[in-house]
Amino acid sequence: MADIAAQPFQAAEQDGPVLAADGRPLKASLARALRRQRLRAFMLVAPLLFFILITFAAPIADMLFRSVENQIVPDTLPRTVLALQTWNPDSGELPSEAVFEAMVADLKDAREAKTHTRVGQRLNYESPGISSLFRKSGRGVRRIEEGPYKEALIDVDDGWAEIDTWRTIAQFSGNYTDGYFLAALDMERTPEGEVTILPDEDRIYLFLFGRTFVLSIMITLSTLLLGYPVAYLLATLPLRTSNLLMILVLLPFWTSLLVRTSSWIVLLQQQGVINDFLVTLGLIADDNRLQLIFNQTGTVVAMTHILLPFMILPLFSVMKTIPPSYMRAAKSMGANDWTAFWRVYFPNTLPGIGAGAILVFILSIGYYITPELVGGTSGTFISNRIAYHISSSLNWGLAAALGVILLGSVLLLYWIYDRIVGIDNVKLG
Repeated sequence: MADIAAQPFQAAEQDGPVLAADGRPLKASLARALRRQRLRAFMLVAPLLFFILITFAAPIADMLFRSVENQIVPDTLPRTVLALQTWNPDSGELPSEAVFEAMVADLKDAREAKTHTRVGQRLNYESPGISSLFRKSGRGVRRIEEGPYKEALIDVDDGWAEIDTWRTIAQFSGNYTDGYFLAALDMERTPEGEVTILPDEDRIYLFLFGRTFVLSIMITLSTLLLGYPVAYLLATLPLRTSNLLMILVLLPFWTSLLVRTSSWIVLLQQQGVINDFLVTLGLIADDNRLQLIFNQTGTVVAMTHILLPFMILPLFSVMKTIPPSYMRAAKSMGANDWTAFWRVYFPNTLPGIGAGAILVFILSIGYYITPELVGGTSGTFISNRIAYHISSSLNWGLAAALGVILLGSVLLLYWIYDRIVGIDNVKLG
């Protein structure tokens, strides 16, 4: 009886945290092991994460900053920006003598630092002609030693007597601006501060955005129409024949993009192979050759050829997983070939169609080499304009704003696609 009565007391003494082999609580040991496992996994992916941050996230962040950055004006003209805060742009009068004195002092410092042309170039995007005003004033300000500064600065250039010049400086004197985005949307802010849309003859970017999306959709549809039968053939042929044809599909990846694009110029030009062949067959007259290059037709044809493998590969990888027994079962139940294909086979390929369409569409809207070479004036994309502002006009702010709008449009379409189709239904195999 004494032993039986002591058992509950011994069990109570044994109650407590379960210990691991090293004498520590098992729960703490498991948590420590889990932390080590997560740290080890993070260290394995850290190089890839660092690479993505440097090559992808950082450039996008820099692009976002450049699209609104305007520090060149307040950094170059600090005294003028401060003095203009007391001036009312709607008064209809020129700024006070103190503002002109501040501008003379800023121009002298900017000339020594050789930055007066940079601020002139920046403001010239908003008001054409200011660049030459700052360039001329940078040379003439050396002669101004004492006041009255208003008359002296106006003697250097009559542009300083125009109220719109000072309104532009005051309007873009902040560290950040929406001017680049307004220009990217074919709008402008007047010297009075009102936002207006440009006249029809001056609009270009909205039209280019529309053309880019329309041609990208056309390219996506053409690659789908051409790639679907090829992918079906690759998925249904014997393995040996399928592998041989797959090499032919992948062959363009082994050829330079410039070589492939240049070959289409040779084929599609008016004195090219295709027109010569049609003239030989008598289908067209020699003096009425088709214009197939340096227009939208050339862009669609060349980019369809370049992006076709990106549509075939997702389709093939999905079609390869569809059991042939599905079609046989449909036919055994009385369906003809077309009904079996449309009701059974085609719905199973929708994930591949979605993956290929997204891949081709996103790649096509960002292309600029091929449209630049074969697009002429009517077949270029918005990306060509972005490249022009980066490499030629050096208007990086406008280029960044165009890039941000393009990126936002793609993300919006991607979100709409996800809401309608569902990104979970998209598969690469």
